Amino acid sequence: MPEYLAPGVFVEEVSFRSKSIEGVSTTTTGFIGPCRYGPVTEEPDILTSLTEFERTYGDGNQLAFGADGATTGPNYLWQAARSFFEEGGKRLYVSRVFRPLSGNYPSDLAALFGSEERFPDGHARLLVGTAPDQFRIVARYPGEAGKLKLRFTVRLGANVLGSLPDPGGGPTPVPTLANLADGDVVWITAPKALLDPAAPDAPPPPAGPAPAPDANPPATARTIASLPLYVARKDAATGVWRFHGLTPDRVAANPAGFLIGDFDPNLASGGDSIRPVSLSLDVLTNDGRSLGAWSGLPLDPKHKSAGVPDGLFDLFSLKGKVSIGLPVVLLNGSVAADATVSNTIEDGSELLKALDSLDTGFDLKISKIEWDDAGRNELAALKKKFERGLVATAYLKGGNDGLLPGRTEYEGRAEPTDDHATGLKQFESIEDISIVAGPGSTWKANDRSEDVAAITNLLIAHAEKMRYRIAVLDSHEAMKIADVRKLKAKLDSKYAALYYPWVTVFDPVTRQPLNLPPSGFVAGIYARNDTERAVYKAPANEVVRGAIGFETLINTAQQEVLNPEGINAFRFFEGRGNRLWGARTISSDPEWKYVNIRRYFAYLERSIDKGTQWAVFEPNGEALWANVRATIRDFLINEWASGALLGDKPEKAFFVRCDRSTMTQNDLDNGRLVCLIGVAPLKPAEFVIFRIGQWTADQKS
Repeated sequence: MPEYLAPGVFVEEVSFRSKSIEGVSTTTTGFIGPCRYGPVTEEPDILTSLTEFERTYGDGNQLAFGADGATTGPNYLWQAARSFFEEGGKRLYVSRVFRPLSGNYPSDLAALFGSEERFPDGHARLLVGTAPDQFRIVARYPGEAGKLKLRFTVRLGANVLGSLPDPGGGPTPVPTLANLADGDVVWITAPKALLDPAAPDAPPPPAGPAPAPDANPPATARTIASLPLYVARKDAATGVWRFHGLTPDRVAANPAGFLIGDFDPNLASGGDSIRPVSLSLDVLTNDGRSLGAWSGLPLDPKHKSAGVPDGLFDLFSLKGKVSIGLPVVLLNGSVAADATVSNTIEDGSELLKALDSLDTGFDLKISKIEWDDAGRNELAALKKKFERGLVATAYLKGGNDGLLPGRTEYEGRAEPTDDHATGLKQFESIEDISIVAGPGSTWKANDRSEDVAAITNLLIAHAEKMRYRIAVLDSHEAMKIADVRKLKAKLDSKYAALYYPWVTVFDPVTRQPLNLPPSGFVAGIYARNDTERAVYKAPANEVVRGAIGFETLINTAQQEVLNPEGINAFRFFEGRGNRLWGARTISSDPEWKYVNIRRYFAYLERSIDKGTQWAVFEPNGEALWANVRATIRDFLINEWASGALLGDKPEKAFFVRCDRSTMTQNDLDNGRLVCLIGVAPLKPAEFVIFRIGQWTADQKS
């Protein structure tokens, strides 16, 4: 109660109605399985199209398992995602499972990047440069598709040197700098300050006449030390800019660097310019598909913007919010036996030398520039190359798809002290998933029957644990009817449904017919059914849009054997196409025989769960009970009005009790509010029967 201590007018907000319950989504799906690329331990992000799937988890090319990649097979996870979105699915989470060639995939990613020998199998990588100027590029995720192509481009930016009138009224303009950050690497063209032999930082003129240019300079003379590259540093106290030579000989010659005042303020006649040098990075797949492009990156590894490190090795680091999701990791330096990293790239010139070692068109291997007319011409030619952009390309090597994942990888792990989770453990923290499946988990079941059976049981156990989910189970490939009956005889759960046979599609990758496990199609049909009709409508008698046929054609007599046992069949009907023709769970409990009943109750339970959280810790008395009854009753009346419940009146369709008849004094003493809810759901018209008999005209109706 508010306190009223002083006279006045007080306006308060009050509620005269019960709280409302909003129905939850029932179409969000979670797929688990191996794929070409993508995160293994990071929390899955929601996907809304096949394009988004490919951007994170790679394309639909085949997977190659084993040390020599000899066991090849279709990319069932990509195929399932494609089928899911084709059939009408909207929202998808993916948990990628990966089994390295040896050991287990670590949950702590920091353990992956110790030394090159300790890299886990599956991560493509490359060592760039030669000691001491070298760094490592590592594919962030394992997989054959991790053999990426990285294109580094270095180019000059616009001139940031300008002038303003002398504030003292003098005739000489004052040089100024704009859009320059502390730590930027710059190319300086200043005829008076740099090329004049009397300038403090210019190399001394050669003794005697200028030597003729060497058409074939020796390799020892090839260097980038003579490029006019400097690091811009701003004095925080005075605001004065200084430019320090990148290379040791320039630093030794002029440790203090150049002041901005050393430049000719008469820009029109002096020709001075200060142009930042920036790096661009494009990451592409082997077939040229872009995984991301980053431009305007500073060359200085220690660069900061607004006090935040944003150098190349900070942006593409292993950890941090900025780097999560980037396709590669860049590690600065060599790694010792104790897995400690010592930085070897300390400045922009060292990074340029490392990139120059790729020898793919970067072309900084020029003869040492002498400060005469010939040297100036050579410098001008190199400057034009910088303006166009110098490109170096790196190709990562060594990625592989590991071994075919099994029970351990599908089950996953998530320790309380870990920041990472794998396998089905990843889905436990995602509340909005309503459908879960493992497309391709039953592939090669004859060769690994125990693993496949364990994975199937894991999917069922996960759905039962999470309560508001249903597991879509795949039959095995090339199964006969007797075999699928044996498979079903080992299963019993009201949280799962089994589908048979596999669906035949036209594979856009191989351009050949391909048999696929049905779960991807079924999950999409569930979503389409819920969107176009409602979750209480049985997801059956629906066209399979992506199918060109089925692995096994089933007739009515055969389905009469399968249907009573809870095996949902795909059927072809002349004139009506390929259809899903079954809507039963694998439960032996007749109360939970139908998929739509199971899914509708999950919808009701989760909606009420989320919509009544406000009641926790409220005073447990008549007022609260009445409010809870009204809240749930309003929600169920809306469900009845929409046709989800059986009965011509609300009283016949449901009841809600929350009073002393549902709670004992012991319940109240222990803080329990007990509400009893009963609903009359609609069962599907699985058998439509028309009874027809003869009628004579003289009989009365």
